[in-house]
Amino acid sequence: MEQKKKGLLFISCEEAQHICDKAQYDEANTWEKIKLNIRLSWCKITRAYYKRNVKLTKAMESSKAECLDPKTKRAMQAKFDEELAKH
Repeated sequence: MEQKKKGLLFISCEEAQHICDKAQYDEANTWEKIKLNIRLSWCKITRAYYKRNVKLTKAMESSKAECLDPKTKRAMQAKFDEELAKH
């Protein structure tokens, strides 16, 4: 019975990283955020991952990177497939 209680609040590093990724995009629920905050309070590895994640998100937002629109992307893929079929 003691094991279940531990698993309820204490999560693995991998699970914490997954929740951290979800939290960056507002996809984590309240309970997941609570478990992540508990993990962040004592785990240096998870804290470092969290900080890098935040830094990467800020860098991407400030870069104003533009992605290809779907129509252009499909055209490029079709051209690539056409050229690949020749060989």
